[in-house]
Amino acid sequence: MRGSGLLEKNVIISLKDISISFDGEQILKDLNLSIRDGEFITLLGASGCGKTTILRIIAGFLEPDSGEVIFDGRCVNDVPANERQVNTIFQRYALFPHLNVYENIAFGLRLRKMKDKEIKEKVTEMLALVDLKGFEHRSVESLSGGQQQRVAIARALAVDPRVLLLDEPLGALDLKLRKDMQAELKSIQERLKITFIYVTHDQEEALSMSDTIVVMDQGEIQHIGSPLDIYNEPKNAFVADFIGESNILDGVMKKDFKVMFSGHVFDCVDKGFQENELVDVVIRPEDVDICEPEKGMISGVVTSVVFKGVHYEIIVDIKGFKWMIQTTDYSAVGDNIGILIAPDEIHIMKKSKYSGLYGDYSSFSDEMDFISDVNEVLVDTEEEIID
Repeated sequence: MRGSGLLEKNVIISLKDISISFDGEQILKDLNLSIRDGEFITLLGASGCGKTTILRIIAGFLEPDSGEVIFDGRCVNDVPANERQVNTIFQRYALFPHLNVYENIAFGLRLRKMKDKEIKEKVTEMLALVDLKGFEHRSVESLSGGQQQRVAIARALAVDPRVLLLDEPLGALDLKLRKDMQAELKSIQERLKITFIYVTHDQEEALSMSDTIVVMDQGEIQHIGSPLDIYNEPKNAFVADFIGESNILDGVMKKDFKVMFSGHVFDCVDKGFQENELVDVVIRPEDVDICEPEKGMISGVVTSVVFKGVHYEIIVDIKGFKWMIQTTDYSAVGDNIGILIAPDEIHIMKKSKYSGLYGDYSSFSDEMDFISDVNEVLVDTEEEIID
């Protein structure tokens, strides 16, 4: 569990030793997580890793097999979903098609028996918050996807939840609109200063919006940290590979500040490992400089070049290991190039169960990326059908 002392005083939700299984399959096992009041925290991972299950447990839609859900210092395991101070926004907005924008936003307020004058004031406030003034009498079916999402946000926030849960809320939007809504959601959260717990499998989305990211795999938390911490200091090869691109090589920590990989000893900024300890070495593609072969620390042959608009994505074979390099300097397939790496661009990680599974771009291609994206969509669709 994260934090202690003063930080724990700011914790609004604690998950303690949460375990749950479905049909004999363990989804979460002894999971611990603390979430601070007013924090934008993102649960990040591939479909099936358990992130949506955490959201549903917090919301009260699922009861864990064991463990406690603590809200503001009180165990709420037996508190029904409608009595918890949380609200949820789903990827499918679940707006009421027979109600106009005003009545969709007012729905939860009417359930609470609020007076018409109070409802009007609150709906007006929410319309202003999501920039939909003048849309009160519009049919929700006449709205664009982004406008429907804004209505869903307004409806969820109208009842003044302490915590807002967002389950892949932007997944149905096109790329440009999704980026616009990312900025809008972050702005709303900062203005309202309430806790947002966000679920996504989109790494860029998590990095651009979050105060804290929780990276998950197979029902286990792999790393909790700020976006900068997650990106620059990943805990293991899974995190390094999942958050952006990474060259992950086998290395040997010769001593403090000295690591050997690719047949050479390099200066680094890491210490505290045993002498000659086997380690994983992580180097981000954008942190590698290319040069003439004779001037490089190591050299290799270019096997692939893809123009990405801002930079070239180059695959280089160095002693049988395929590196990815992102650079504005052009090299042609077949060129022999050298590479330079600064000591602070070399990150050392302890070996883990993920060692050897990631970081070699021998099979990398845009086509493989596309196949991966299609498979992700198919899994998401299957999960929605099951739910």
